[in-house]
Amino acid sequence: MKNLFRKKDIHQLLKQVEAGQNEDGHGSLGKHLGVRDLAAFGIAAIIGAGIFSTIGKASFDGGPAVIFLFIFTAIACGFAAFAYAEFASMVPVSGSAYTYSYVAFGEIIAWIIGWALIMEYAIGNITVAISWSDYFTGFLESINIDFLNIHGISLPKWIQMDYFSALNGHNEAVRLVQGGKIFSQLEANLQDAFLAWNAAPKLGGFHFVADIPALGIIVFITWLVYRGMKESKNASNFMVIVKLAIILLVIAVGIFYVDTDNWNPFAPNGISGVLKGVSAVFFAYIGFDAISTTAEECKDPQRDLPRGMMWAIIICTILYIVIALILTGMVNYTELNVGDPLAYVFQKLNIKWLSGIIAFSAVIAMASVLLVFQMGQPRIWMSMSRDGLLPKRFSKIHPKFKTPSFSTIVVGFVVAVPALFLNLTTVTDLCSIGTLFAFVVVCGGVLFLQNKPNIPRGKFKTPYINGKYVMPILLLIGIVVALTNYKKETVSFLTNERKISTVENVISSLNINEINKVKQQCAAYSPQKFKANNDVESFLSNLNPTEVVQILKASNINEENYYEAGFDLFQHKIPTYIFLIITLLLTFLSVTHNLSLIPMLGLISCLYMMSELNVSNWIGFGVWLIVGLLVYFGYSKKHSKLNTSAVE
Repeated sequence: MKNLFRKKDIHQLLKQVEAGQNEDGHGSLGKHLGVRDLAAFGIAAIIGAGIFSTIGKASFDGGPAVIFLFIFTAIACGFAAFAYAEFASMVPVSGSAYTYSYVAFGEIIAWIIGWALIMEYAIGNITVAISWSDYFTGFLESINIDFLNIHGISLPKWIQMDYFSALNGHNEAVRLVQGGKIFSQLEANLQDAFLAWNAAPKLGGFHFVADIPALGIIVFITWLVYRGMKESKNASNFMVIVKLAIILLVIAVGIFYVDTDNWNPFAPNGISGVLKGVSAVFFAYIGFDAISTTAEECKDPQRDLPRGMMWAIIICTILYIVIALILTGMVNYTELNVGDPLAYVFQKLNIKWLSGIIAFSAVIAMASVLLVFQMGQPRIWMSMSRDGLLPKRFSKIHPKFKTPSFSTIVVGFVVAVPALFLNLTTVTDLCSIGTLFAFVVVCGGVLFLQNKPNIPRGKFKTPYINGKYVMPILLLIGIVVALTNYKKETVSFLTNERKISTVENVISSLNINEINKVKQQCAAYSPQKFKANNDVESFLSNLNPTEVVQILKASNINEENYYEAGFDLFQHKIPTYIFLIITLLLTFLSVTHNLSLIPMLGLISCLYMMSELNVSNWIGFGVWLIVGLLVYFGYSKKHSKLNTSAVE
């Protein structure tokens, strides 16, 4: 057990960095980065899908008050950034949270974090590549050049969609049409999935559906990252300048079309509506931690890394807030549940020239995010390889380009192949939970080392505020608010009171015979209203929950199809219970051990966002960690450099 928690010595790591050579003698990475480059990498990673896509759905759920969600997420990331910055200043070595955990907690925790980061970056890259493909195909379709007689370039649907989206969308479209919905009334993504599945080439019974544009951008970005940090830096800086210029143009033009009446009501769905988009908005912020993987390529990492992280978060938060206010001021928040909200509002106001520019800038923005993510992943693998936890080849540095060449190529394959076939929704939440877990451990590492003697401190240290006076007050306020403003919800949560499923989930769970029974009851319940569209889903969606249950009971539908109860309901609350238990424990420790408030708030806020993710993501993450432990005990523990030196 003691060997599992063997730690890296900070003094030895610092000597190694000063010598300019890693333990395998492959030479050091090239040092090209300053504060502006690091801040640009952070902006490149953060300003992407969030500002061009997910801000629309978040605004739809929370109204103009979505700005508070961006502020909350920025504060949570800011707390975590303090912890990252302190570690980056203390241990200016590539590896990010993996290396920090090795110093603070020992090898087994470092391996778990490294394994989680492998998932975070790989899945994050897959997510961004899929999103880029959507923006790129949308941009091609918007091209309009009259003198060349080009009015949109349309790629076949089956080469711009992943296999499982096409399969599941086709099946759902069939069920909804059987339920009475007209095909032209289906959501655009379901129509596209249906058409892609039917038009795809077939090999036997296999439909060939694959996201080819996603593959293309991954190949290009992998080549760029392989070529060198200087080339990556220049490309990133260029893309950041382009997208910041476009965003400032959007603000400058959009501000003249703001109608303040659209800001009333400011928070139409209350705090629950604002927090509904927490995982999507957080996903927009996670790129800042990729900066810490470039520590060895910084000219002065102990000074520049903390500054670069903080500037990136501050600049991006301001831009997110201003854009959210502009969007919700230009149109009513109820219209923003679209995939391209910036382009949509300018199209609606008939400013088509700017809509086209936004579509182009979105392609640039998403490419820059992919660049930063694709750059961070090989450096994690390189660091783990240096420590003997992965084979030596992963730490090989290209003699000319000064990049982890083999790791970069492998990462390209690891990202490219799944991007052809995986679904966007599945991978987004898995990426978020892996990132949040890393944030939690890094914040925990700062707390663990805060009173340790003989630890060399860098130029940056998280400001110390004693948590023993603040945490109990915050906990008490939380309990009072839960038992007063949200008493009904709190009692329902604690007693595990059964809940009615959404109409969409109910319809999806029924077979054709059950759907026909529900149709008959809908027609009997309100003949004129149902006859208007003959659509079960839309009809039930306009009824209150009591009326829905009444119709389903009359249709002899099993209650399991429309009620969640017992363990099926309780399992979704397990992440929340984990959050509550750890919060109580940290409050106790803050009183008894005078824990620092900022990293503790970072840990708690990130853990809260983890608790908001579905339990299926926790299960998927748990399975990934179990696989990682099998690899560790089968290979890494034996080949660890610390194990080898101990034997010698």
